[in-house]
Amino acid sequence: MIDTKTPNKQSMYDTVMSQFNKTADIIDLNPNIRKILGITNNEIIVHFPVKMDNGNVEVFTGYRVQHNNALGPYKGGLRYHDTVDIDAAKALAMWMTWKTSLAGLPFGGAKGGIKIDPRKFSDSELERITRRFTYALGENIGPEHDIPAPDVNTNPQTMAWIVDTYMSTISSSERSHNQHVVTGKPVGAGGLEGRDRATGFGVYLSIKLLLQTQGLALHNKTFIVQGYGNVGYWASHFLTKDGAKLIAVQDAHATLYNENGIDAEALSQHCEPRKGSIAGFEGAREIDAENFFGLDCDIVIPAALGNQITAENAYKIKATIIAEGANGPTDKDGEQILLENGKIIIPDIFCNSGGVIGSYFEWLQNRNGEMWQLEEVMEKIEKKITQNFHKIHSEVLKQQTDWRTAAFILAISRVETAYKQRGIFP
Repeated sequence: MIDTKTPNKQSMYDTVMSQFNKTADIIDLNPNIRKILGITNNEIIVHFPVKMDNGNVEVFTGYRVQHNNALGPYKGGLRYHDTVDIDAAKALAMWMTWKTSLAGLPFGGAKGGIKIDPRKFSDSELERITRRFTYALGENIGPEHDIPAPDVNTNPQTMAWIVDTYMSTISSSERSHNQHVVTGKPVGAGGLEGRDRATGFGVYLSIKLLLQTQGLALHNKTFIVQGYGNVGYWASHFLTKDGAKLIAVQDAHATLYNENGIDAEALSQHCEPRKGSIAGFEGAREIDAENFFGLDCDIVIPAALGNQITAENAYKIKATIIAEGANGPTDKDGEQILLENGKIIIPDIFCNSGGVIGSYFEWLQNRNGEMWQLEEVMEKIEKKITQNFHKIHSEVLKQQTDWRTAAFILAISRVETAYKQRGIFP
């Protein structure tokens, strides 16, 4: 079951550093560049007071870690979760650097958030918390410097509050061309049509493309999803639409199973008024959480938090494909077991990159003062993901290695090239 307490965040940071060091050794990364990429550029911690509905003042802690901006402005999500801390933000920021590099985007990597359980606060309290956090970050974010986006427990409304607050802190002459300070905004507030489904669509497309390399189709393939938020829902939506069958879903509150298939749309409607909880859904029966990963299926989609697939449960997995909808859902020991058992892991830095690709198009749309339609947006996202898939597949075949290693080789090599060509100041 999804750990809603405190996963070992140091372990998550160890995981990303292990991946980095392994790749650096493989490509014989320039030792000076290795020193730079092995650390973060900036680690920002802010403490800020907010008045609650009852009149009391609470002090919150927020984080923003900027890992590297050699390829462009920092880019990465903001999450509201009680497991947010500096080590988690550092790991996630580094993954974002590799994700944007692999996707061929003009962005670097950042991540952040606030250490809270948003379910304990009213909407008006969350608005005040968000606005005060934005004010506390000040000039640490900006449309050409660091561009946040939604992540765990944040959404388009959160981004709209950030935009409005940020706009109030700059001069009136600058407001017309600073809308792209965040992405993932509501469409009416400068957002991109299709950004809401971009991450889940990318998960779906990466699975479909992988199956095609094996001469297979999605029709009648069975899959299970851990986490039924934005990513889990949209991935399920597109997969079931293409003939696959959703047979199990797990979140922090329940584990549901139906061998005949779970209606993705009905489950989403069930979750809406319950702040995302799948508990009590009548279209499936509850099973023991410990049995989730061991279910007989073709595809597993971990789309919740980090460190969910470990040495304690990886050996149970019968599925042949693990598509990482979440960031860092598989730890080092878990991955080793999966690879030894012949499983294919579609790595997070590619599998869930549809979101940051969609964010790039939103940023571009705002920057150019344009408005794109849903069909052309999805076309652009599909084209970009497909191109990136074939690059990784070629590297897998060339290096005779696993998909994560191939993806990391491409991502880190691109950043290394940027440093070699630009030099290091002074």
